[in-house]
Amino acid sequence: MLKHTFCHSPRLSVTDEQSLWEEGYSTWKDIVWSEKLPLKYKQNQALLDTCRKSAFHLGNSDASFFYNTLPTKEHWRLFKDFREKTAFFDIETTGLDRNKNHITTIVLYDGLKLRHYVYKENLEDFCKDIEDYKLIVSYNGKSFDAPFIRENLKIPLNQPHIDLRYVLNSLGYRGGLKSCERQLNINRRGLEEVDGFMAILLWERYIKYGDEKALETLLAYNALDVINLEVLMIIAFNQKTAETPFKHLRIPVPTAPKMTLIPDNEIIQKIKGIDSYGRL
Repeated sequence: MLKHTFCHSPRLSVTDEQSLWEEGYSTWKDIVWSEKLPLKYKQNQALLDTCRKSAFHLGNSDASFFYNTLPTKEHWRLFKDFREKTAFFDIETTGLDRNKNHITTIVLYDGLKLRHYVYKENLEDFCKDIEDYKLIVSYNGKSFDAPFIRENLKIPLNQPHIDLRYVLNSLGYRGGLKSCERQLNINRRGLEEVDGFMAILLWERYIKYGDEKALETLLAYNALDVINLEVLMIIAFNQKTAETPFKHLRIPVPTAPKMTLIPDNEIIQKIKGIDSYGRL
């Protein structure tokens, strides 16, 4: 999609970009090779310069160039070109205040490999592993996950970041992650009853009793969130490109990977009966 993008050029709006598409300018090459461009002089010069720079930066796998020049609402366009260097991530915590609470688990998924990190076991390994990626994707991560990680792990986490909360909202899918999954008929694989509050209780059970099944259930929940992020990103990308002349860029939704982390339904049912005061 990036090679068809012009709205990251100074002085050009999304409306200008659509006009260019309608007039037959669909790629950067079309702009560079054109003998006469249809915009005003300064717009034409800026567009020529941007298209030349864009080819250079894409050739060097520089996602930051496009992230910094595109309108925020158009950051979804980075996904297909940087898919092989994209990480989907999600955290679980002991509470909502990043200054008082801490991260319990993180799961990282790149479409092939699923990695998980646990507090006081290997959480710091995330700091090195995330450096392998040029683009990161989350749901509400700009407001919650990323600030928590920066505070708890003291890393910048400054890669270009697509927050699906805003992308999906622009397509009419509102609510939290689970709500968007339901609206798009995405399967929770037996973890429909687990939510953020239960994730805290699963962690507390693990810490208090050393219950490995509680930890595995928590990790399964965390992992499924991340696996489904890829599906949501692809659905959003396809719906966004369907609004352009470039529907052929549609990405097939991948088959869901087999879960190696197995949730324990007995523990889920037991914790389900605990209220917000910790009483059965």
